[in-house]
Amino acid sequence: MADWDQDHAPPDIDTSRPNVARVYDYMLGGKDNFAADRQVAEMTLRIASDARQVVRSNREFIRRVVHYLAGEAGIRQFLDIGSGLPARENVHQIAQTIAPKARVVYVDNDPMVLAHSRAVLATTRTTSVVAADLRRPSEIIDHPGVRRLIDFSEPVGLLLFAVLHHLGDQDDPAGVTARLRDALPPGSHLAISHLHNPGPAHPGAARRAAMVQKLLHEKLGSGRWRTHQEILTYFGELELVEPGLVPLTEWRPSPMDRAEQGVMRHGALGGLARKP
Repeated sequence: MADWDQDHAPPDIDTSRPNVARVYDYMLGGKDNFAADRQVAEMTLRIASDARQVVRSNREFIRRVVHYLAGEAGIRQFLDIGSGLPARENVHQIAQTIAPKARVVYVDNDPMVLAHSRAVLATTRTTSVVAADLRRPSEIIDHPGVRRLIDFSEPVGLLLFAVLHHLGDQDDPAGVTARLRDALPPGSHLAISHLHNPGPAHPGAARRAAMVQKLLHEKLGSGRWRTHQEILTYFGELELVEPGLVPLTEWRPSPMDRAEQGVMRHGALGGLARKP
């Protein structure tokens, strides 16, 4: 798809406008992107040369979190909101390697993401994708497609990977996450990864964060780098799993990781917390 032009694009896809999921796909080395997406990605890389490493470290963070949840925590159902385009290792593939009957529901509001995800999941009964918007969490919780596979009387792995930073302050991300946390039964876990602005303690990284935030607002209409404390509030009263909210590469690193330790250390944070 990387070489398609507007005349050959799928229906309802505007290739002249960059798209968050497709920019992310390009950073991962995928092919589901167009010229406008690649332009924004390259502009980002000119400001923050290690941005591609942050995206890759997020994928590795996803793998380690899901592996922990399906293995050590014994979670058997996952709700992945803002899932983005399918990649090499998706949540259902990681979880079902450990627990073959694990159930996964992907949620997104991007037509291209939905089309690709449904194609990937066409042959499985334990995994599905639904169209919904994170800004309306009650609609996600009550969605028939979610309720078909997710039993909210049993522990759930709620996954918010690289999505909350696309909610502006006016979208009330604290309220959104609170509503989702309230719906989780005891024993559930909440995983979050989020772009990070380290503030005055690291002025160079803070300046780059502000520059990329401005660029993405202009080109994509979203992108909010937040402080450690702002991100921490999204876990509410849940109990953080060690090592807490940390740079992505520092959350339980694995020999399988390819992203370099310490690369763009302040670029993004990740954490996992358990509902007692």
